[in-house]
Amino acid sequence: MKRSRRKLTAQFKATVALAALKGDKTLSELSSQFDVHPNQIVTWKKQLSEGVVGLFSGKGDAGDGVSEAEVKRMQAKIGQLALENDFFSASGRSSGSDARQSLIDRGHELSVKRQCDLLAVCRSNVYYTPRPVSAADLTLMWRLDELHMAHVHAGSRMLRDLLRQEGHKVNWKKVQRLMAVMGLYALYPKKRRTSIPAEGHKIYPYLLRNLVIDHPNQVWCADITYIPLAKGFGYLVAVMDWFSRKVLSWRFSNTMDQQFCVDALNEALVTHGAPEIVNTDQGSQFTSVAFTTCLKDAGCKISMDSKGRWIDNRFIKCTGHNNKIRQHEPGRIHHLKSQNPCPKMGSTSHPRQTIDQHPCINLEE
Repeated sequence: MKRSRRKLTAQFKATVALAALKGDKTLSELSSQFDVHPNQIVTWKKQLSEGVVGLFSGKGDAGDGVSEAEVKRMQAKIGQLALENDFFSASGRSSGSDARQSLIDRGHELSVKRQCDLLAVCRSNVYYTPRPVSAADLTLMWRLDELHMAHVHAGSRMLRDLLRQEGHKVNWKKVQRLMAVMGLYALYPKKRRTSIPAEGHKIYPYLLRNLVIDHPNQVWCADITYIPLAKGFGYLVAVMDWFSRKVLSWRFSNTMDQQFCVDALNEALVTHGAPEIVNTDQGSQFTSVAFTTCLKDAGCKISMDSKGRWIDNRFIKCTGHNNKIRQHEPGRIHHLKSQNPCPKMGSTSHPRQTIDQHPCINLEE
């Protein structure tokens, strides 16, 4: 049967060591007397001899001489240092990776590996040496900068096409990467909400589902877009005939209220007569009482897009897109009355002149 491990006290060990130190008994006799292995008796005798010598020389183990208060003070200090270490490690990790990597000191006594562990930095980033930009990429970057200055609205794909026309073999991913290195980005109007519904306004049903539109003045559509100015934005509303895709009227305003929408609608009604249906989105300008009353007085049916019917306004959206991006780079219009914000809308030479051969729409369909 396996004997359980005994727990020997310090006093028992001292008794065995003193008996061995006396030298009146052999190791075999002491081992039989105290039931301890001879090698253990030799170890305890050696520890006792060294401890006694150190006691008189002042170099021995002074553990028994340390007071309990001193032990508690040291334990509190260790706990405080652990808390401070956790705090600084967490603070360092909360900053960005570049900032944390800049804190690495390769000449510090603390190893780089330990510093990376404390700051949660990948060691490969610390040891990585960036490769210099090649001469071919530098030439390409010079040309990209020139093209960007000439076409500020061009993105990576358009710049790729321009470079390919000049004989450069490059894909849009490389152009995008070089643009990021150079800090270049296309200048275009950011998305602004122009179709904000108003609480309490009546929402009319959608009437164009499965409807065949085969003649002018059957269905009109209206929408609002924004035009970037030198200081801020202006808002453009246009009324378009769905079948011919002709812009019937438009108004330009510095505020997105209902009045300029009503004015554009009244002009279209006076000039071209009343249509059967007028389709809009659910923006507060089109759901307002003034706008809907004008349509009811003219005998028009009111239709409003529901969710998922964004495609209904694709033609009039393209009109605003062409005038904002193709013709008016940001800041080109300095004042609301300085020039016609939509020069093509003043022309009636062709019923589909507002689309202007947009690449996303085939007008021959």
